Amino acid sequence: MTADTSVFQRRRPLTEAELSTIPWLHLLLPVERQRAVDDLKISSTNPGEFVCRTGRAVTYWFGVVDGLLKMSTDSAEGQTMTFTGVPPGGWFGEGTALKREVYRYNIQALRKSMVAGLHVETFHWLLDHSIGFNRFVMNQLNERLAQFIAAREIDRMNNPDLRVARSLAALFNAVLYPGVGEVLRITQQELAYLVGLSRQRVNEALTALQDQGIIAVEYGGLRVMDLARLRSGDFVKKNGL
Repeated sequence: MTADTSVFQRRRPLTEAELSTIPWLHLLLPVERQRAVDDLKISSTNPGEFVCRTGRAVTYWFGVVDGLLKMSTDSAEGQTMTFTGVPPGGWFGEGTALKREVYRYNIQALRKSMVAGLHVETFHWLLDHSIGFNRFVMNQLNERLAQFIAAREIDRMNNPDLRVARSLAALFNAVLYPGVGEVLRITQQELAYLVGLSRQRVNEALTALQDQGIIAVEYGGLRVMDLARLRSGDFVKKNGL
């Protein structure tokens, strides 16, 4: 397993409640589902622990049952570039698992999280036997491509409010992260890590977005009131934020 040894040692089978949060299980036929359930394991990760590390061979396909992870890479100059966050319901690394390659990014827990893993051999067995699973993975890859194109655009944005808005919108992707719903449990500091801005600047951006009625800041999280505007960024042009 590519996770830190301590994470690997804490693994266990999933409970029925935890299995019910996995978005692709209901797409499988009974024999396929049983094969997956028998193989699935879950483990707790503490803040700062790695689930995947750059350069390590893939052995599992991972998904977040609870918590928040970040996907990042380190440049040759030692700078960290964060691609995206991975909130509840998100499964990641299917491209690496498909090609049986080494990871080209790090996956690290921003808070205490519960991460499930499906062994890469079972992942490929499902690809060979399940139409439903194939469709799920195909949709994942399609959405992931759009996500990373958007991430490149975000990196080039000079407007901090727009950077925060687009980064938040990416976390409310119902296809990639069906466990989020309308409320994302995230702190301003966690969002600052994902966006690459200071906590103070993120706070200013969230206040501006709330003043426009696009989001509502709640205790322990954020509620999206207008996802279309959050994605489009037209509020920046109209209001000069």
